[in-house]
Amino acid sequence: MEYTKIDKKHLLVRLDPNDEIVASLMKVAAEEKIELAMVQGLGAVKKAVIGVYNVPEQKYYANTLEGAFEMLSLTGTIDTMNGKPYSHFHIALGDEKGLAHGGHLNEAYISATAEIVITKLNGTVDRVKSPETGLNIWKF
Repeated sequence: MEYTKIDKKHLLVRLDPNDEIVASLMKVAAEEKIELAMVQGLGAVKKAVIGVYNVPEQKYYANTLEGAFEMLSLTGTIDTMNGKPYSHFHIALGDEKGLAHGGHLNEAYISATAEIVITKLNGTVDRVKSPETGLNIWKF
């Protein structure tokens, strides 16, 4: 992984083969002291764990995908929870047949490369666990 700041609000992150997306972006967030940001990206993935949240059960159901996938879209936010960097990312992946798979991103490993833009936002937003949904939601 390498990254560069192109101005006060934008960072470009390049991930390389075997880099894991969430861990890499949390490392950048910690190093750069990012407290609030939007994330966008694309690239190629060889393994991903993605899921969907069942609200009544308050449980994530994860699916592991392995093979050749184009990262059609990585989107999400970086903020904080209890003063530490926190991520909320979703991903859409296209397989060799052109079928799309998507959901909440738990982890994904790069096969070739990924190009990710982090746009820092002014301010801070911390998260708190919602007793109603079981999710870590923005605390305003």
